[in-house]
Amino acid sequence: MSRPFIFRLLAILLIIIAAGATAYAVLASNKKVVDQNIVFSPHTLLAGTWNSYKTEYWEASTGRTLDKQQNDITTSEGQSYTMLRAVWESDKPTFDKSWAWTKEQLQRQDKLFSWRWGKKTDSTYGVLTDVNGQNAASDADSDIALSLLMAADRWQDATYLNEAKAIISSMYNNEVVTVAGVPYLASNNLEKRSSSPIVMNPSYLAPYAYREFAKVDTQHNWTAVIDSTYSFLAKAMSENLDKTKTDGMPPDWVLMDRTTGALSAPTVSSLTTNYGFDAMRTPWRIALDYKWNKDIRSKDLLEKMSFLSDQWNSRGALYSTYSHDGNVVTKDEVAESYGTALAYFDVVDSHTANQIYDQKIKTLYDQNTNAWKQDLTYYASNWVWFGIALHEDQLPNLAADLRVSK
Repeated sequence: MSRPFIFRLLAILLIIIAAGATAYAVLASNKKVVDQNIVFSPHTLLAGTWNSYKTEYWEASTGRTLDKQQNDITTSEGQSYTMLRAVWESDKPTFDKSWAWTKEQLQRQDKLFSWRWGKKTDSTYGVLTDVNGQNAASDADSDIALSLLMAADRWQDATYLNEAKAIISSMYNNEVVTVAGVPYLASNNLEKRSSSPIVMNPSYLAPYAYREFAKVDTQHNWTAVIDSTYSFLAKAMSENLDKTKTDGMPPDWVLMDRTTGALSAPTVSSLTTNYGFDAMRTPWRIALDYKWNKDIRSKDLLEKMSFLSDQWNSRGALYSTYSHDGNVVTKDEVAESYGTALAYFDVVDSHTANQIYDQKIKTLYDQNTNAWKQDLTYYASNWVWFGIALHEDQLPNLAADLRVSK
C-alpha cells in the first residue's frame, strides 16, 4: 500500500469522524443527552436545589419567600425556612435580604412574627388580618431565632445574637404556657391568655433549638421546655385521642387541658389528629436533636414510630396522610413525606434509609440540570432538602460554639 494512498485514507477517516461529531452536536442541541458518567454528589444536589429554590420561590428584589401554591402568600414559616437554609449554605446575601424583609414586614412590637402576609381584599399588600395573620406561630419564631444564633457564630456578628435574644425572651413570655407547674411551648401567642384548652402542634416543637436558647436566655427555664417537649410528644403518640387505638405516630394537632394536662382531639374540623401535612415534620425535628445532642429520649421516641417501618415493609410506600389509628386517609405519595420520614429511618434503620433515599428521593433529582426533574411545591422543596441534608450530615449545629457575654 503506497504512502499517498494511506494519507488519502486517513483524510477520509478524519472527515467521517468530523461529520459524526457534527451530527452528535446537532442531536444534542435538539435533545438532552444524559451523561451517565456524572458522579452523584450530595453537596452538588443541596447547592443546586437551593439555587433553583431561590429562583422559583424567593423574590430577590424584596427578600420574601412566596408560597405559589397559596396565591403567593408569605408566611413566617417560609421566611424561617429560607433563613435556615441560607445560613447552612453560608449564603449571607440571601440570609440578610430575607431577614431584613421579615423584620420590616412581619416582626411585631413584641418581637414575634405575624404568620401570614399577602394581597388583601383591597388589593394592597400586608399582614392578612382577615384570617388572623397578625398572630404568631411558635415554630417559625423558633426557627428564625435559631437561624440568627447560627448566623451570629458563622459570620461573627453580634447583631444577629442580640436580635435572637429578644425573640427568644418574648417566646417564653408569650408562647410558653405553664400547666401544673410544667412549662410547654404552645402553638401560638394566644394560648397563654386564653381560658380554653391549649392548642398544641407537635411538629412545632424543636428541642434542639431550646438547648441553644437556654445558653443565651438564662432568665427562663428552657431546659424544662425540652423535658416537657419529650413527655408531651410521648403522650400524644401513645393516647388514642379520637380513635379506639393509636398507630403510635404524632398527630397534626391536639388540645391540652390547661389545669390537668390531659390531652384530647381538637373540635375544629380543620385541626385533625392525622399524621399528615403538619405532623410529618416531627420525626425530622426529633432526629435533628438526636444527631446534635444524642439525647436518648429522642432515639426512644423515634423507635416508637415503627408504624413507618411497618408501612414501608408491607407496602413499599409511605402515603401522605394516615389517621391516628393507622388507616390511610390520602393514598398518594408526596415528596415531603419521604423527606421527613427519612429522618426516622436514619436513626432507627440506616439500611432502609438508604433504600428510601435511593428509590424515592434521589430519583427526583436531575444531575444534568442540577435541579429537581419536576417542579416541587414550596413545602416539598423545603422538606425534601432538609431531609436530604440531615441524611447526608450536612446540618451542623453552627451555634454550638457561640460565645455569649454575661
